Amino acid sequence: MERFFTKKINILIVSLIAMALWGSAFPVLKVSYEKLAIEGPDIYSKIYFAGLRFFMASILVFLAAKLIFKMNINIKKDHIKSFIILGLLQTTLQYFFFYIGVANTTGIKSAIIQASGTFFTVILAHFIYNNDKLNIQKVLSLILGFGGILIVNIGKDFDLSFKLIGEGFLLFSALVSTFATIYVKNVSQDIEPVFLTGGQMFFGSLPLLIVGKVGMGGSKLTFDKVSFTLLLYSAFLSATAFLLWYMILKYNKPGEVSIYRLFIPIFGATLSAIFIKGEHFTFNLVVGLILVVLGILVLNLNRKQEFE
Repeated sequence: MERFFTKKINILIVSLIAMALWGSAFPVLKVSYEKLAIEGPDIYSKIYFAGLRFFMASILVFLAAKLIFKMNINIKKDHIKSFIILGLLQTTLQYFFFYIGVANTTGIKSAIIQASGTFFTVILAHFIYNNDKLNIQKVLSLILGFGGILIVNIGKDFDLSFKLIGEGFLLFSALVSTFATIYVKNVSQDIEPVFLTGGQMFFGSLPLLIVGKVGMGGSKLTFDKVSFTLLLYSAFLSATAFLLWYMILKYNKPGEVSIYRLFIPIFGATLSAIFIKGEHFTFNLVVGLILVVLGILVLNLNRKQEFE
């Protein structure tokens, strides 16, 4: 496993698969809201939908562990604390902000803003790890990346078009994801990534389900074939993407591999433009996306290690 997940070309391929899955979440979520008739102010239905997604994803992970990987599901009591802490960060808090934020801005814009989590990770890694410090390349990439996010939020009249429960919540989501990424690096050495993925999703989904259901009162979500298929796909993409990403984090430096998360806005913005009615690329969105992608390129310039 370690040899596979530390080989440069494998890191690239596996990371791109995970990023493509995460990128598809933006249009899938937007279309799901439309099919389920979940209106903008209906926060609790969004939270409940998120809880359903990650509860189902946790079940998929444990089924895969048992049926595909032939693993014994033997969870140690010492690991429960890590599952709960990571679940509250990676699932409960991150997706509380994410689901509400996406509902209050466009899918394309959401995908680009969400990339800020990568830059937050690079900054935080500098203060935590002695072998993952900032350098000129990383600083330049941060300037490009955050510059791109700033341009994305500039309106037609060159004002900063920014809503707290829209773009603001997406930034909060990205920041929480940063702390979760660092925490995963610290605990993944002792816990099998399969169990870490399933455990954090299971415990993280419970507060979302409870708060969402209580807030909904007597109302409920009515699924048809299309909306239920979208829910199943959402669960699948979460289970698969998180599992692959935790395996990458287990064997690599967070500040280096987190740059691949910048591919999420590329996939997310493109798929949103294709599948969401009324969404299209504007000049600001294109420039912002280009700057974010340049951040990836700068971080990968003149790497000493070539792809093996």
